[in-house]
Amino acid sequence: MKQDQFILGIETSCDETAAAVVKNGKIVLSNVVASQIESHKRFGGVVPEIASRHHVEQITLVIEAAMEQAGIGFRDLTAIAVTKGPGLVGALLIGIEAAKTLAFAHRLPLVPVHHIAGHIYANRLEREMEFPLIALVVSGGHTELIYMKEHGSFRLIGETRDDAAGEAFDKVARTLNLPYPGGPQIDRLAREGKPVIDLPRAWLEKDSYDFSFSGLKSAVIYALRDAEERGETIDPKDLAASFQASVVEVLAEKTVRAAKEFQAKQVLVAGGVAANRGLREKMAEAMKSLPGVPLVIPSLELCTDNAAMIAACGSVLFEKGVRADLTLNADPSYGLVESSG
Repeated sequence: MKQDQFILGIETSCDETAAAVVKNGKIVLSNVVASQIESHKRFGGVVPEIASRHHVEQITLVIEAAMEQAGIGFRDLTAIAVTKGPGLVGALLIGIEAAKTLAFAHRLPLVPVHHIAGHIYANRLEREMEFPLIALVVSGGHTELIYMKEHGSFRLIGETRDDAAGEAFDKVARTLNLPYPGGPQIDRLAREGKPVIDLPRAWLEKDSYDFSFSGLKSAVIYALRDAEERGETIDPKDLAASFQASVVEVLAEKTVRAAKEFQAKQVLVAGGVAANRGLREKMAEAMKSLPGVPLVIPSLELCTDNAAMIAACGSVLFEKGVRADLTLNADPSYGLVESSG
């Protein structure tokens, strides 16, 4: 009988200090997150130095809470998985040093995890992956289409050429004077408005799976400026709905087209923007053209940064023999393909 596997995951890539314990790669025993949103809100975005200081203050408390909630001791752990990158270098280092210290003290294997791979594997915590699959990754700094033929294998088939979708949401939110974080605010406003403003869809070349949202962001700014010059007022709710409709239509249609071309058996959506209700609804609608192919989107708490996703990915990498020694360092530009086990 195979022995149970317990992975402690640690995530500090940006402004959440997180630790979690996952059993056998799929069962979440604990998932503790200390958010810093209130600290960064007055600055309109994440301040790296402040983020690092908060991680130092919270990391030990969060790890202890995760272990206590899981009901196990360090002697029961199989390995420790930690985010290596990408992210803020100072923030990453806090989690990595904590992981290395625990690995050394308890003689546990150390597994380095790519942050975006973690987001993809958040889906496995709710439904087993079926290969080959297409994963749409949409977060603050990433918009990518990934083809996976097996566990731990990532092939980039499309990415943003300028602003990521999450960045575009935040920039448009600032233009509308909405509080930080802007993405959820746009989503909330969009629910109350109608997509009646004509905004562009950046399809790029016919066969391209790349994305571009910089022009759309500019179109929103021009629409507001032109309306002001005419002495008119644009309803922020309608503008939010129109902007969101433009973003999610391109994301959904390119994802479904990729799924058809690569004969995917499953489509995943991952990353913080996966919590956007407009995107979730548009993806469900678009997937109707692929009967029999399941769409998997994590629960809201697993869309944003957390450590359960790091532990879930770390479980797969551990079984593939991926290890790091105590010289492990943060890599803010760590590549997803490079991380493949």
